[in-house]
Amino acid sequence: MDTTSLKRAWLAEEAVAHIHGWDFSHLDGRCEEGDLPWDYASVIREYLADGMRLLDCDTGGGEFLLSLGHPHEKTAATEGYPPNVALCRETLVPLGVDFRECSDASSIPFPDASFDMVINRHGDFDPREIHRLLKPGGLFVTQQVGSENDRDLVEMVLPGLPRPFSDNNLSAQRPRFEAAGFEILRADEAFRPIVFYDVGGFVWFARIIEWEFPGFSVEACFDRLLGLQRRIEETGRIEGTTHRFLIAARKRPALKARAL
Repeated sequence: MDTTSLKRAWLAEEAVAHIHGWDFSHLDGRCEEGDLPWDYASVIREYLADGMRLLDCDTGGGEFLLSLGHPHEKTAATEGYPPNVALCRETLVPLGVDFRECSDASSIPFPDASFDMVINRHGDFDPREIHRLLKPGGLFVTQQVGSENDRDLVEMVLPGLPRPFSDNNLSAQRPRFEAAGFEILRADEAFRPIVFYDVGGFVWFARIIEWEFPGFSVEACFDRLLGLQRRIEETGRIEGTTHRFLIAARKRPALKARAL
C-alpha cells in the first residue's frame, strides 16, 4: 500500500467534489445502490394528469422534473442552492416553467391553493405549507432520504457523529401529515445496500453529501480511509445501507359547517 500515492489520489477526488444539478455520474462503475421497491416517477404518474398544475419543490437542476414530460405551462419549481438556482434559470425558465428561488420550506412564494400536485424528491418540506399550496383534494408525493441513510458509512470515518435529521423517517413523518390535514394514500419505507468499489469514489461522495459527513476531509480522516483501503484490497468493496421512504397524500377537503 503506497500511502503517499493514495493520499494524493484521494485529495484529487476531494478537490473535484462538485456537482452540476444533481449529477452523480462521477461514480458510474464505482458505486452501486440496491433498487427500491417502488419507482418514484411511476408513483407520480399514477396520480398526475396533463391538466394539473404541478409544483416541484427543491427541484435540483430540474432534470427529474423535465423527465416527467408535464406541460411546461402547467409546471412550477423552486430551488434554493445557488448553483442549481442559476442552472434552473438557464434551463427551466426559457421553457416556460414558473421557477421561483426559495430556500425556506415553510415559506414558498406561491399563493394559497395554487397547485393540484406538489412533489419533492430528497428536499426539505413542511406539511402545513404544502397543505396551504394545494387545492382541496390536491396531492403531495415525496421520496425522502431517511435518518438512517449511510449511517454505517459515516461511522466508518466519523464514529459517534449525531444524526443530522433524526426524525426523518416514516413513523415520525406520517402523523405530521395527518395532523396537517392530509389523508395518506401510500406510505413505504426501504433499506437497501450501497456499495463502493474504490476509496476515491467514497471520498468524492462524502464531500458531496456534506450534511451526512460534516467535518469529513481526507486529512482529518486519513487513517480511517486507509482502513477502508485495506477492506477494498481484502474484499473488493465497502458496503453501507441507504434509507428511503415514500409518502403519497391527499389534502382533505374542508368540512362544511352543519346547519343547526
